[in-house]
Amino acid sequence: MSLDPRLWGKAAGLGKNAGGAHRTHPLICHLLDTAAVAEVVWDELLTSHQRSMVVGALQVPEEEMRALAAFWAGLHDIGKISVPFQLHWAGPKNAEGELLAQELCGERGYGFAAGAVQDRQSHEAAAHWWLVGMFEEIGYPSSRRRPQSQLSHAVAQMLGGHGGRYHPAVRGKDYRCPAVRHPGLGTGGWEEQRRVHFDEVRRVTGATSIPQGRMTPGAAVVLTGLVILSDWLASIEVEIQARLTEKGWAGAPEDLDAYWQTAREAALRLVQKTELLGTGFTRPDPVRCAGETSLLASMEGQLPDLVTEHGPGLVVVTSSPSEERTEAALRAAAALGHAAGARGLFYALPTGSSADSHMAQVHAFAERALTGPWRSLLLHSSSRLKPAEAARQWAQAHAAGDVSAEPGEEWAPAANSWLNSHHRALLAALGTGTVDELLQAVMPVKFNVMRLFAFSGKVVVVDEAHARGAWGQKLMLRFLEWAAALRIPVVLAALSADKSVDAMLAAYHRGAGGAGEPMVQPRRLPAWSFVDAHSGRGHLPRQPAGAVRTSTLSIKVRDGAPYDEIQAALVPLVEAGSGRAVVYRPTPADAIATYCQLSQDLPGLDVSLVHEQMHNKDRWRRLAAYRDTFSPGAGISGPSVLVTTPLLEHVRGLRFDLVVSGPAPLAGLLARAAQGAGDRPRLVVLKADSTSELDDVALVRRTGMVLGAGRTISMPQDVPLLLDEVYADELIDRVGEAAARELQQLDNRRTVRERRATGTAGWLQMPGPRELDGDLGLLSRDHPGMEPELLSCVLGEEMVHVVCLHQGALLEDGIPKEKLALDSKKRRPKPGQLVPYLIPVPQRLVEGVTGDANSDWRGMAALKNVLRLNMAPEDGTWVRTGEGHRFRLSELGLTVDQLP
Repeated sequence: MSLDPRLWGKAAGLGKNAGGAHRTHPLICHLLDTAAVAEVVWDELLTSHQRSMVVGALQVPEEEMRALAAFWAGLHDIGKISVPFQLHWAGPKNAEGELLAQELCGERGYGFAAGAVQDRQSHEAAAHWWLVGMFEEIGYPSSRRRPQSQLSHAVAQMLGGHGGRYHPAVRGKDYRCPAVRHPGLGTGGWEEQRRVHFDEVRRVTGATSIPQGRMTPGAAVVLTGLVILSDWLASIEVEIQARLTEKGWAGAPEDLDAYWQTAREAALRLVQKTELLGTGFTRPDPVRCAGETSLLASMEGQLPDLVTEHGPGLVVVTSSPSEERTEAALRAAAALGHAAGARGLFYALPTGSSADSHMAQVHAFAERALTGPWRSLLLHSSSRLKPAEAARQWAQAHAAGDVSAEPGEEWAPAANSWLNSHHRALLAALGTGTVDELLQAVMPVKFNVMRLFAFSGKVVVVDEAHARGAWGQKLMLRFLEWAAALRIPVVLAALSADKSVDAMLAAYHRGAGGAGEPMVQPRRLPAWSFVDAHSGRGHLPRQPAGAVRTSTLSIKVRDGAPYDEIQAALVPLVEAGSGRAVVYRPTPADAIATYCQLSQDLPGLDVSLVHEQMHNKDRWRRLAAYRDTFSPGAGISGPSVLVTTPLLEHVRGLRFDLVVSGPAPLAGLLARAAQGAGDRPRLVVLKADSTSELDDVALVRRTGMVLGAGRTISMPQDVPLLLDEVYADELIDRVGEAAARELQQLDNRRTVRERRATGTAGWLQMPGPRELDGDLGLLSRDHPGMEPELLSCVLGEEMVHVVCLHQGALLEDGIPKEKLALDSKKRRPKPGQLVPYLIPVPQRLVEGVTGDANSDWRGMAALKNVLRLNMAPEDGTWVRTGEGHRFRLSELGLTVDQLP
């Protein structure tokens, strides 16, 4: 039987011909397009390490493995030769509105059983079910008893996962007669055409080798990523339009050979559209630091030799938060990246605002450490609609500083960049974002393995590695297992060594297959250690980092009315006519109120404000300006104070003579105190102030008991001791019976919450690389009760993004600015236009608010977490009241009040 070119593979977005019928791209052409792109991805985009993982696992010479990778990628959509796909009601139609594929139904061989059209098996699952038997037929290793452990099944299951999820393992009785269970696959001509397409793709790609190895987790991640990426690129509609075949094209072998050459010529251009090619790490310069004992000197003087001897792995840096610690983490990443042949870096932080504040330092590092062209994206909840446009807006906010936002800057992608998409953004050479992006790689969410693929070619840096609570800690351990198995170089930076840091070292050790006991992180500060990914062995520096310059932190606890205590702490700065202070308030509303009161009550004080419920653009601009205003070398003529919320906790490069904060867990207070300037930084804790709703009450109470009326500690030497004191069981013995009983109850609640969170995260996370037993379907398993709300709970507080408008104009600085641009057909906004105007708000504050978006807007996936509010002017601000909430927007940001 000859190949039938009427079987279509692509139609959406290809337009209509002169006769009014939809244009279609034959399935065989799309399969060859994808195979051709896979060749280029293998040659140009995979790192040598990624290729070696595949070659070593499948035991095939590299050149033959390249052909196999192209062959397999070319088979990804063979499940589209099925009744429900070809005859889908939304498929391409002729001028009269009839399905083009309808003509097949009356031809001999294309008949099908009753119910075939209604068969709900996806084309991805159909490929999985059908290909197992075909691979077995041509000689791939197989097993009747355990198909999921053999290569014939593993490759089929891998290809069935190209839609973002793997499908469950298929038993022999099903894959040997797949049409019995799924009549939509069809028999007769349907079966013959699948075989013809299979044979032609194999012939054209020259993939005659029969691999005898096995599909390891590492090989599965790399090959899945290669197939998905190749499919995405081969599906770019404007490129398909340039290769549409003429009417009457027969699809004979000579036609396919000619088309293969066309597809190969287009493939390199397609891969170049990714803006990913050519990025690498420079060779670290030799460091001569004789006599120096700083953290940077110790690491730069010894880590390169360890990496040269043992290969890349995990570096853990424990030190107080500072720009020096960030720089040490980045230098370690440079050494690991060069050794691994990595093509980029992802820098992960606890919150979006901390990612915003680190981007300038990460960008400066990239200019020194990365070679070739590279692209930088901002990746967190506020930027996810259009990451490239978020990066460009961020750059414009920082234009007055060290980062230029001029058009044409190579580091900032264009708004229409191929990378400017939610699922593709992690592939960018340089990403600065939140740790959630890592954690979703080990959760059974769609395209989780594509995330692992993106990280497998990079170095990953996790700053404040243990700042995610019990949920995040459990998931981080699983990510580190996978990172070690995939030989991903990782750098972890943490405030202090504790059991959670030791657990991270053990997870990487376990993922690397290490024997013996894992290493324990040194308790002294600062410190660093290294675990090589090849053996899982730990290595400590021969010359540890020496003690940093000691500072004496003075902590005073005040129990008066919070605002009175804030004012009293700031009056000496006003009287002295100089000094810089920061005041942490628990909520944006508290911060705005304090800002207004201080501006009125202390006229000699320069008062500034930043909080999370400001427009993205406004928050970025303010943080950029404050990095100059409150930097260590800034020359400020008079007294100044910055009023903020916990968002500033992880921001680097700020220095204050005085830090004022409400009660918080000790780790948070110490992170804020690390922003203190000089040898004797001062921290004032407001005992009577409210706590953040996200803070653990038991830890806040324990911190208050340890601090008492105040403490004086040496930084950083006393930090581990003070943290141990807060968590110590015997702390209860220091208080009276009633207080001890209350603290015990709070501790018990925290323990229950943590165990529940750890248990749920353990149930939710995907298996470790050594737990798969050959079944990739376990990576996509869907538990009953796994709702989107549960995923949000695991990843932290769910956020929505508010956009405020008045008569169709976006509000900025208290006045209407540019008009909201809507798509002329569907009346939907361009997501990129919204990025600078979004205001992140916790979901809990807006429960029940539906917003004013029309159904088209609500139905757009990119805008599903955007709440549109039409505002009205009132007393110099913008207000919207309804559904039990009152929203008020001014140049100071957004406040949300729940009405009685």
